[in-house]
Amino acid sequence: MASHGVPTGRELAILSEYKSLLPKELFTTPYTNPVTDGSGNNRKQLRQAMKILDAAGYALGADGIRVHNKTGLRLSFEIIERQQAFERWVLPMIKNLKRIGIEASFRVVDTSQYIERLTNFDFDMTVQSFGQSLSPGNEQLEYWHSSKVDVVGSRNYLGVKSAVVDALVAQIINAPDREELIYRTRALDRVLLWGYHLIPQWHINIWRVAHHNKFEKPTTQAPYALGAIDTWWIKDKDTQ
Repeated sequence: MASHGVPTGRELAILSEYKSLLPKELFTTPYTNPVTDGSGNNRKQLRQAMKILDAAGYALGADGIRVHNKTGLRLSFEIIERQQAFERWVLPMIKNLKRIGIEASFRVVDTSQYIERLTNFDFDMTVQSFGQSLSPGNEQLEYWHSSKVDVVGSRNYLGVKSAVVDALVAQIINAPDREELIYRTRALDRVLLWGYHLIPQWHINIWRVAHHNKFEKPTTQAPYALGAIDTWWIKDKDTQ
């Protein structure tokens, strides 16, 4: 379902209908996330960020935080989470933001408060994942549709409000067959990526599985039985 390369064929035909509303680069350049050497010393990227901020009218204030020279908007925001463990990913980002004149803070709140704040969109930034089905459908409305932007309890946490996204979500829901569903989903994926709605945090491309040699299972199991440990048994009851 993921987009890749540049749009071609049927996906290109779908996106071309909205060409005037989309970035030109979407049609000519493969989307890629910024890449660093992994050392944490991202001087090249930080210099690029400062140039973008300067061009957008954000100048350094007396306290070292950038302020827009016309609107007076100060680049300061809060990141909330319910798990202290996320500090190890968030704090290095906060450190780099400070180097380019952006003030960010990290606050851990209890689970009930966290859910309440997400439900009411009472946050600047948080950490989220968006689990997806292999057969996307009506749930896409909750994630990305503009009709859900101000609906308390919806999952449009990103505040996506785009006529193109709305149209593509409707196309996915009404896809006539599997092949067309795949093309339409790839088109939506590409548009969301080029919208720069989020900052990718981390990814691991393996499954972590713990096992113990005291268990046995049937030699033959149905494919859907993966994880169905009710069909397993213990070799030696004394080890229970």
